[in-house]
Amino acid sequence: MDSASSSWSRAMLQISPYTFAALGIAIAIGVSVLGAAWGIYITGSSLIGAAIKAPRITSKNLISVIFCEAVAIYGVIVAIILQTKLESVPASQLYAPESLRAGYAIFASGIIVGFANLFCGLCVGIIGSSCALSDAQNSSLFVKILVIEIFGSALGLFGVIVGIIMSAQATWPAAA
Repeated sequence: MDSASSSWSRAMLQISPYTFAALGIAIAIGVSVLGAAWGIYITGSSLIGAAIKAPRITSKNLISVIFCEAVAIYGVIVAIILQTKLESVPASQLYAPESLRAGYAIFASGIIVGFANLFCGLCVGIIGSSCALSDAQNSSLFVKILVIEIFGSALGLFGVIVGIIMSAQATWPAAA
């Protein structure tokens, strides 16, 4: 048992911190876009279906699609921020503790942002779907459900904030 855990730790220490950082950046943008697409799919299908009964809902319910699209923009913004955190390190300091910490911090930041935006996109998509369906039945419900949708979209912003805080730990060693 002990040798297996030490071999995993040795394997993790042999992976370049730049690989972890690049994976974190890719996860931040990729999973955020997946969340946005999934939310748009959920909202859009309900919006088109409900618009058959009440065509008046199409223009004002597009705001739900815009909220879902914002989730992808959050991922792009954080990916750009994380990209600026990458710095060149001499080969002798590539596996220094400070380099490993920086790579892991960017990786963790990307995972946090990506998955927070995935769940935010799903949340906003489901609420947007409900907003379109209820607006088709009773137009006085639109603003009430839209407020709930705004609270749902705040989940993505929380992920962005935590991701930025996590990425503050990414300081690479200075060249000797």
